[in-house]
Amino acid sequence: MNESVRALGNPRNIRGLVMGLGILALTWELCVWIYAGNDHVLILIGLVLAVTGITVYILNDWRSGFYVFLGWLLLEDLPRKFLGNNMTIYFAKDFLVGMTYVSWLMARRRRQFETFRPSFWVPLMLFFWLALIQVFNLWSPSLLYGALGMKLYFYYVPLMFVSYDLMRTPEDLNRFLTFSAVFGIVISSVGVIQSTIDINFLNPEKLAPELMALGNLKRISPITHRLVEAPTGVFVSAGRFGWYLIVVWILAVVTLSYFLLARRRGSFYAWLAIGTITAAVMLCGVRQAVIFVVGSALIMTAGFLWGAPLRQRQGRRLARALRYALVAAGAGLILLLQLSPQTFGANWAYFSETMSPYSTRSEIQSRIIQYPLSNLEMAFEHPRWLTGYGTGTNSLGVQYVGAVLHTPGLQVGVENGMGNLIIEMGILGPILWTVWVFALLLASWRVVRQLRQSVYFPVAFGIFWYAFLLLVVMAFLTMDAYENFVSNAYLWMLVGILFRLPYLAQLPQPVPDPKGQRSTHNGVKAAISAGD
Repeated sequence: MNESVRALGNPRNIRGLVMGLGILALTWELCVWIYAGNDHVLILIGLVLAVTGITVYILNDWRSGFYVFLGWLLLEDLPRKFLGNNMTIYFAKDFLVGMTYVSWLMARRRRQFETFRPSFWVPLMLFFWLALIQVFNLWSPSLLYGALGMKLYFYYVPLMFVSYDLMRTPEDLNRFLTFSAVFGIVISSVGVIQSTIDINFLNPEKLAPELMALGNLKRISPITHRLVEAPTGVFVSAGRFGWYLIVVWILAVVTLSYFLLARRRGSFYAWLAIGTITAAVMLCGVRQAVIFVVGSALIMTAGFLWGAPLRQRQGRRLARALRYALVAAGAGLILLLQLSPQTFGANWAYFSETMSPYSTRSEIQSRIIQYPLSNLEMAFEHPRWLTGYGTGTNSLGVQYVGAVLHTPGLQVGVENGMGNLIIEMGILGPILWTVWVFALLLASWRVVRQLRQSVYFPVAFGIFWYAFLLLVVMAFLTMDAYENFVSNAYLWMLVGILFRLPYLAQLPQPVPDPKGQRSTHNGVKAAISAGD
């Protein structure tokens, strides 16, 4: 009896008893929630537990944390749609990348690596200080608007340093490119399925009221009146899906060119990504995606041929990569036409009738030239165009700040990107924006020229082109493109990788595996033959 009492009083046994009772109570509560149909609560609990475990994991290994953040960044909208636009889910990515920054800084303090200071840092900091000063603009309704703007403009800038330090060897670059290609295949395939089979695939039956217009976008061709239901993929809006397709298509072409040029494994994933992403672009219902993907195909083809390596027949391998990319894009469109001719025809009608210069209902000139310029002129019609209304007052997501404050906001703003900066930061906004963007592009171009006729040139040129496309062309049309978290995060990750490429080019390059390369090459050729 005494032994039993002593055993019961053992601290280890007491902890086990308490833990058992806790597990029993938790199981009981879970059963009650399941019986009551509280699925949202279960999902949130699972996400909280997952985030807690992931946080510990990231603090121990920031390199793995980078990929955890990137994966969550691309898939975050999926649970958000099913949880009624829950803001906890929306800010989870910011928490994860914040933990990645902390873990990276801890490793840096241990002097595990040395980072770099880009040449455009001073112009960027001038723009940063202007934005910070404008947070306290007296015409801004609340500091929350300023916090929103600072987050959208600058929160992902440190990813440039993280990705720079992440690229220690060519294998690290291969891992990042393959990761992006695989996610591109999966996400673009979801969009294709939504367009051709079921628009409600991976979509809830009922979206949150503030997401209804974004997630149920419908287009009608103006002449033939054919209906196009724009897919959202895993995102909450068709626009965000279209912006993602632009960057991932560029990366897929870069990946295929680099892998074949450097004779690395994994080119089949890039080839498959080009085909599926091209099909998704055709079905996305977003004209910007179609225009910028077609334009990227022309510019990147010319750029790759200009900088192609001339030694050891590497130029022929790059030409072969471009041919494979073209075949992959064509195969994706042909397969789409065979499987779903009605959906293909409806999208073709909408795009051709609204963008063809020969169409009587073409909007290409008005949307690309007249509309942005008229919006820029409207910015100067506001009485405070000289000093602005404050950072964040015309940024993406102001409706959420207004909902928190229970105010409608300033109700000022324009869609043009430079006009947006004038509204928020006054006339100095677009001036300092132009200065730091020019400095970044100039420094990037120097890296591109330095890597000309090397196996890393396609990667460098592709990153430079995306930076130009986002910061100059797309940002002029609308600042939403830059403020979109997927486009923004990818920009700064890729900029860091770009400035790391000269270091990778100086390292001893891995000897390609002839057997593995031959099997990969044969796999691509077999897929091309099957498509033909």
